[in-house]
Amino acid sequence: MEKIFLKTPDKIKLALNHYKTGHDKVLIIVHGWFMTKDSKAFSNLAEDFSKYFDVISFDCRGHGKSSGFYTFTEKENIDLKTVVDFAKQNYKKIYLAGFSLGGAIVLIHSALYNDIDKIIAVSAPSDFNKIENQMWKKEAWIPTLKKCEPARWFSVRPSFMSLIRRNKIKPVDIIKKIKAPTLFIAGEKDPTVHPWHTKKLYEEAVCEKQFEIFNSNHSEDLYLDEPEKFMDLCVNWLNSFPKPSPNRGEV
Repeated sequence: MEKIFLKTPDKIKLALNHYKTGHDKVLIIVHGWFMTKDSKAFSNLAEDFSKYFDVISFDCRGHGKSSGFYTFTEKENIDLKTVVDFAKQNYKKIYLAGFSLGGAIVLIHSALYNDIDKIIAVSAPSDFNKIENQMWKKEAWIPTLKKCEPARWFSVRPSFMSLIRRNKIKPVDIIKKIKAPTLFIAGEKDPTVHPWHTKKLYEEAVCEKQFEIFNSNHSEDLYLDEPEKFMDLCVNWLNSFPKPSPNRGEV
């Protein structure tokens, strides 16, 4: 695994882990709020995916070894575009997998640029301003404690102004612009982004699509709770060919 740095057009330094395993397809993994590429969950996830594709996992701004402040989807599409442009130099096909707010980021990027071959959106919110985030529920705080990583927690730097601004792109408003086949995955017991968010995105999407719900909580918890099922679903989706149909988007 190679560790590299890229610089965004707005001068943010992005830290990347590049897993080169000899494939001509690459999967770019986008973590959510309060996670990093080097957290145990995402490190293991990248290793598992690297058996099937090359993988790029990176720290969004304001997280881990990247600079800047996290803007809760307001500017992270700049980060992802920088990484996608880097991947285009080396790969024939580019896939995206985003988790939680990372799921929103991959959908926003794909709607803006339509330069992606396939997408996986896990626990993606339809609208940042409608996230429930019921952190007092045991479904939220117990998994959080199990993933306690002090070094990661102290590496997170939020932009509080971005947190309260309400002018962010809403995934539900741009979902119809996405052309790439998209797999939507949600957790039935998610206390942070209730599954109706991801289901609504799936229903509104007009691309080739699939919706799956896990008996689990939020984001990377779906992988941690059922790694084999999660990997089988995602790898099969990414390796399957789009079904030709006059009604593109019908399931």
